[in-house]
Amino acid sequence: MVAAPTMRRATPPQDAFTLDRLLDGSAWFSALDAAARARVRSDMQQVDVAAGAALCRMGDAPQHWYGAIDGLLKWAVTAEDGRSVTLGGLSRGSWFGEGTLLRAVPRTADIIALRPSRVALMPVETFQWLHATERAFDHFLLRQINERMHWFLGNFAAHHLLDTDSQVARALVGLFHPWLHPGSDPHLAVSQEEIANLSGLSRQRCNAALRRLAESGLIAVGYGGITVLDLPALRRRVPG
Repeated sequence: MVAAPTMRRATPPQDAFTLDRLLDGSAWFSALDAAARARVRSDMQQVDVAAGAALCRMGDAPQHWYGAIDGLLKWAVTAEDGRSVTLGGLSRGSWFGEGTLLRAVPRTADIIALRPSRVALMPVETFQWLHATERAFDHFLLRQINERMHWFLGNFAAHHLLDTDSQVARALVGLFHPWLHPGSDPHLAVSQEEIANLSGLSRQRCNAALRRLAESGLIAVGYGGITVLDLPALRRRVPG
């Protein structure tokens, strides 16, 4: 279970990106009938996760399916000696955690907030009900698992075959994946340190790569984050 100090119940301001907006913008939710949508909405909760805190830890019993309402989280595995491997980022519009629910096994990775984040929680009972009764929901899960597997295979190849600039480009492009990160816009409110985490590089090497990508006119780096100026060109830097 998630430790109490890690999270607090969310009380979003009036103009914040909300749970209702997350659901309304999710392909699986819009495919449900009105009664199913009403049940899902009534069962959902949301929590705030502080920067550096864990939404869940490896070994936890899975209790929820998650949706990122706002913020940025990383999916990581940490060894006993402290070494950590980041598997990917989770940003606004991302749904995640279905694998351990479907397999009924403990969590196999940590989900850590890279900055203050708000996350939707769907109870496991609601998830299982949708899985058992809603064909459109199953279609969504199948597509999502396939897209994520394809992206993970690409990450494995990237760390062995791509140069530093292309690895950073891939981390940025990944935050615009139309299925896994449907809520992204050209301006990413992320720090250079967060991109280093997502690309699996040291901060120094990542910063140098970001400078070169900026000099090429693909991105702009500022205090408020990173703006992608030419997403098609950035995608061409990343095979697969």
